[in-house]
Amino acid sequence: MDILIDGLSATPDDLAHQALVNYGAYTSFRVENGAARGLDLHLARLEQAAVELFGQSPGEVEFRSLMALAVAGRDACWLRVSLFSPEIGHRDPAFVGRPKVMTSVSPAPPPLAHRVRITAVPYEREAPHLKHLATFGLVRARRAARAAGFDDALFVDGAGRVSEGTLWNIGFVRGDRIVWPQAPMLAGVTQAIITRGLPQVGLASETRPIRLDEVGAFDGTFLCNSATPVCPIITIDDVAFANDPPLLAKVEAAWSAQAPQPIADHDHDEGVSRLGR
Repeated sequence: MDILIDGLSATPDDLAHQALVNYGAYTSFRVENGAARGLDLHLARLEQAAVELFGQSPGEVEFRSLMALAVAGRDACWLRVSLFSPEIGHRDPAFVGRPKVMTSVSPAPPPLAHRVRITAVPYEREAPHLKHLATFGLVRARRAARAAGFDDALFVDGAGRVSEGTLWNIGFVRGDRIVWPQAPMLAGVTQAIITRGLPQVGLASETRPIRLDEVGAFDGTFLCNSATPVCPIITIDDVAFANDPPLLAKVEAAWSAQAPQPIADHDHDEGVSRLGR
């Protein structure tokens, strides 16, 4: 794994801070030939997290520049972009300003699975709208699910609403419609990419609250994240889903129909700023 911080080789002090202070946010995705699907969404995620957690953002132009530097010369890889500040610690968390940007590059991982059996657990991530570094609860839930004979865990909030999985979003199928759950959760980039492409493959979508006790009314269900565009869920506890392979193939086609977006901002190289969204 190659790690840079603000474009320079990571120092032991910076890495030690990352290990000891669990405050920050990140996004991660597959890069192919200098481009990534949903890059605009990943950039927006970093921008939001930087402003909310640190009070200032490096901005899109700098994010793009640091990403391009990290993946230069590679045909395909996995890129993680993390935000942190060595000025923020347990005793003094008051710093407000630009966070450091850590880029780490590694080989692209395989999909999470080809089909999964999951169990529902009551859990809500802290600040669920952020992809933050506080992952203790979700790792603990995943370990417990595996120990109980399942592949993974699905989170349900205090009102009984389905929200998200440990490392993924969940979509439900009813007829020719994909239904996404509405609850406090992370708005997944892959979920958004799929939603963008559904009209192109003849499918519709909606987002609404889904209670755990109504999941059996759906025709199928699947999980999705940046490494796994579509993976059928065959059971949620004792509720089984038949899942229609051709329909799930359409969902994956909706994802693949969204072209990768170049990381390098050529317009900016020509003097045109694209900081606005």
